[in-house]
Amino acid sequence: MLETKSAKDLWAVKTAASIMERTPELYEENGHHGKWSYDYGVVLKGFERLWQVTGDEQYAQYIQHNMDYFIQDNGSIRGYRIQEHNIDHLNNGKLMFGLYDRTGKTKYKLAAGLLREQLLSHPRTSEGAFWHKQVYPYQIWLDGLYMGTPFYLEYLLRWEPEEDLLNDVTKQFILCVQHTRDDATGLLYHAWDEQRVQPWSHSVTGQSPNFWGRSIGWFAMALVDVLELLPAHHPDYPKLVEIFTDTMTALSTYQDTASGVWYQVVNEGERKGNYLEASASSMIVYAMAKGIRLGWLPKEWESVLNHAYAGLISEFVLETSQGWVNLYKNCQVAGLGGDARRDGSYAYYISEPIITNDQKGMGAFLLACTEYEYLLHAKV
Repeated sequence: MLETKSAKDLWAVKTAASIMERTPELYEENGHHGKWSYDYGVVLKGFERLWQVTGDEQYAQYIQHNMDYFIQDNGSIRGYRIQEHNIDHLNNGKLMFGLYDRTGKTKYKLAAGLLREQLLSHPRTSEGAFWHKQVYPYQIWLDGLYMGTPFYLEYLLRWEPEEDLLNDVTKQFILCVQHTRDDATGLLYHAWDEQRVQPWSHSVTGQSPNFWGRSIGWFAMALVDVLELLPAHHPDYPKLVEIFTDTMTALSTYQDTASGVWYQVVNEGERKGNYLEASASSMIVYAMAKGIRLGWLPKEWESVLNHAYAGLISEFVLETSQGWVNLYKNCQVAGLGGDARRDGSYAYYISEPIITNDQKGMGAFLLACTEYEYLLHAKV
């Protein structure tokens, strides 16, 4: 258990302060305004959780300041094009609910409605799973479950409360696992191609060839966020809990014994070039802590979690002389489309740039710290 600390000494608080001071505008990139990007939503969900547990208005203001650059008074979204049918573009929509509740401004509800509208025409596999993007046809990526399903579910529960539609959310997980799970390890492959035509796609299974840490992290976060919202009486609720416990059990098998965290390619810890990766490890810690708190994982998991959380701090975090939190060893990006190099091979995943303070990593780390320090241990 944690020792009792003052709020300013908690990693969640120090991380949030570092982000606000270093990047007051998340969308500023080298002096230019950035595009509508899912990264902001990962960071700002961390701020939203921290605001909810502390009541500190500066966190809510930071969310609003960053989203207001994009959300126009009529509910349109700067830089967003619905016809792209990119599931990533839904992630920031999760912030619209809290902004609407806090301010009462209609523009946030309208923006959420615009993003919801995308799913009405978003292309799907023959079984009804959303494609990752229109430019990546017939493909399910684990990443997309985090980007789309928690937003979709919360929108439905608030503004389209039809039980049948909730089945469309749970179906996304069930189909994804059906097509990406490896029976030997229990781990999930990064992606699946229904058509078996992508260079990375196995000719029989359609699966990509490796277990990328962050993609499984995205999936685990998506599951706990959806389970937190999904009515417990829903017929698929037990199935999603089973998928979650199965996935976390598989991940625990590949937890690095010495450090407590996870590798970029999860099951290849001994292989040359592999490295312990911050964003995936943070996502797994967040999902595990939330799973314990909400009762989907038994209390015995706390020892696994404590080892992992200590590993996050010791392996990836360094404070600067001015007290800013730096998060090291983040894979910058890893996808399975766009050029021949992105072939899903082991060599590809370990060749992508490794950077410090990546927004996806910082957001996931903030979520993990908030869940662990405030919500699971309730120390402040």
